[in-house]
Amino acid sequence: MGDTVNNEGTQKKNFFKGLKAEFYKIVWPDKDTVTKQTIAVVSASIALGLIIAIIDLIIKFGLSFIL
Repeated sequence: MGDTVNNEGTQKKNFFKGLKAEFYKIVWPDKDTVTKQTIAVVSASIALGLIIAIIDLIIKFGLSFIL
């Protein structure tokens, strides 16, 4: 059989070069976009929490009325 060549060091260098090249392609959002998206997520979370709490109260009072 033939001799095997260990290219592990070369593969690591190529991996990190590729990683660095891909990192430079990232388009980071500006401050206004991040602020708007943060407000949207917090608002949706609060609204969903309130909806779940109201449904829970309705079910709780409904079951206590039935039982």
